[in-house]
Amino acid sequence: MSVTAYKAFNSDWTCRDFQYEVGKTYTHEGKIEICGSGFHACLHPLDVLNYYPAAESKFALVEFPEVQDEHDGDTKVCGAEITIKAELHISEMVEAAVKHVFDAAKWLKKSTATKEREAAKATGDRGAASATGDRGAASATGDRGAASATGYRGAASATGDRGAASATGIGGAASATGIRGAASATGIGGAASATGDRGAASATGDRGAASATGYRGAASATGDRGAASATGDRGAASATGYRGAASATGDRGAASATGYRGAASATGDSGAASATGDRGAASATGDRGAASATGDSGAASATGDRGAASATGISGAAMASGYAGKVMGREGCALFLCERNIETDEILRVWAGIAGQGGIEPDTWYTLKDGGPVKC
Repeated sequence: MSVTAYKAFNSDWTCRDFQYEVGKTYTHEGKIEICGSGFHACLHPLDVLNYYPAAESKFALVEFPEVQDEHDGDTKVCGAEITIKAELHISEMVEAAVKHVFDAAKWLKKSTATKEREAAKATGDRGAASATGDRGAASATGDRGAASATGYRGAASATGDRGAASATGIGGAASATGIRGAASATGIGGAASATGDRGAASATGDRGAASATGYRGAASATGDRGAASATGDRGAASATGYRGAASATGDRGAASATGYRGAASATGDSGAASATGDRGAASATGDRGAASATGDSGAASATGDRGAASATGISGAAMASGYAGKVMGREGCALFLCERNIETDEILRVWAGIAGQGGIEPDTWYTLKDGGPVKC
């Protein structure tokens, strides 16, 4: 019987120096050993964050004809043959995690509430609570518990380790505070919060908000005017709706805002911020951060030392104000650079130019040295 699982990869679709491609099947010849040889994946979607950071990785749904070895510490499995079925984004990984926990939970009649304003509560390990009536509430506080509120303005809370909370009704709220928990709010105006380590939060409804504050957490808000915030180290935040905002404040976090006039901010060292909608803004304030504005009239700002800012949309602007910063822009974009003293951080000189004019080549990186722009 085939086994469905979830796998993470580097940004170039490699894993342990092996190149993968979506839609392909691969076979390993020889010994199969967990963490040693063979192809590996995890049954629980969020367990992949034990091995790959959310901000810098690719994720996929995979399938094994059979698994031949399992991990003692989490749901990691391995086999001799694997098929990379489909790429999954952060929001889809969250939804898959919620489904995984719900499918594994032991549902009890006393933990189900179907009437309006009735509440359901499951406190035992692997227990599950479901409230399907309007304004109902569901709470699962035990380890690996699951809570679901599908009615209008319902609320779901799963506070145990590896718990999952899902609120699919309009105005619902979902909260998963345990380690590796997942929270999903898909209704209009819903909110999802996952505060535990490696937790994930997804709010796909209009005006929804998603927040993942735990280490390696991920937050995704895909609805119009949604906001996503991931404050833990190596977290990722994505806001794809109209005027959405994404913020990743942990080290090496990534923030992406793809909606029109969206804003993305990455304040940790080596973080990345990307604003792909027109008139969007991307800001990377940590050292070695990167900011990219790809929409028309967008702005990218890298204020940390050795940061990089690029503006690839029409009439965009890129600014690097930290020590040894660099900028790049397409033809017609504005570029701004500061030159600083390496010891005192004092500003020595500043420069501004337009890509494609005055000898400044478009689509080329520049830094400021001795008062003049230099290719780098």
